[in-house]
Amino acid sequence: MQLPFDGAISDFYKNEAPKDVREAIEGRKKGRIMNPDYPHKKTMDKDTYEDTLEKLQIELVKLQAWVKDSGARIAMVFEGRDAAGKGGTIKRFRENLNPRGARVVALSKPTETEQTQWYFQRYIAHLPAGGEMVFFDRSWYNRGVVEKVFGFCTDDQRRLFYHQVNPFEAALVADGVKLFKFWLNVGRAEQLQRFLDRETDPLKQWKLSWIDVKGLSKWDAYSDAIQETLTRTNSNDAPWTVIRSDDKKRARLAAIRTLLHGIDYDRKDSDAIGDIDDQVCGGPDLWDA
Repeated sequence: MQLPFDGAISDFYKNEAPKDVREAIEGRKKGRIMNPDYPHKKTMDKDTYEDTLEKLQIELVKLQAWVKDSGARIAMVFEGRDAAGKGGTIKRFRENLNPRGARVVALSKPTETEQTQWYFQRYIAHLPAGGEMVFFDRSWYNRGVVEKVFGFCTDDQRRLFYHQVNPFEAALVADGVKLFKFWLNVGRAEQLQRFLDRETDPLKQWKLSWIDVKGLSKWDAYSDAIQETLTRTNSNDAPWTVIRSDDKKRARLAAIRTLLHGIDYDRKDSDAIGDIDDQVCGGPDLWDA
């Protein structure tokens, strides 16, 4: 099988990955979580997860009906380390929703024209209209993290971003947009294992990019940029919800519950929603470098 990027991910695993990361992957057991700092030792039971997810997705259908009837606008920002599970989490949100009112926005790199515009300008066109839920699969926070790590922006551009982002989000909220910001984090061994799985799976190789490959050796630079971004952009108007996603099942449930708990909609069943696992989901203080 021809591996993407000439097997660069496997090569990193064999020759460059830290010893503790390689040992964690070599010693992994099915159903066990590799990150020793994760609050649970095993992944969630499949039957429990599927039963819980179904109840939450029923609530999401109720929520969407209320959004349509009320004209509410919901914007959700999904950020996180590569392979942290952003796309899979968004998929579970939208699985049973009407796609006409639940859009995903996943923008590619800016065009030459967009590079000359106000940084936030290209995102504004994708904000929700009345009755819509919009899922940003990565967002304006590229400037805070990815662009910093890879040198795609200048220090002055990044300083300006930090100066403008909190007022920008406050303006959205003041105008009635219900804004939720999710940061999904994953341990280094789990991230590398997910990349290795993608590398050998023809159905998932499309998820890989050269940014993923180059980013494997930039863990610490990412950590510094993430820490700064979470600290500087966590506000009363638009707080961050940090979700530890070494267990994808728990991460997906936590994200959905956060949205459902955060909005009062018709026929809401709080018992069906259940409690958020505060060991897995919380504020920036939960972020684990």
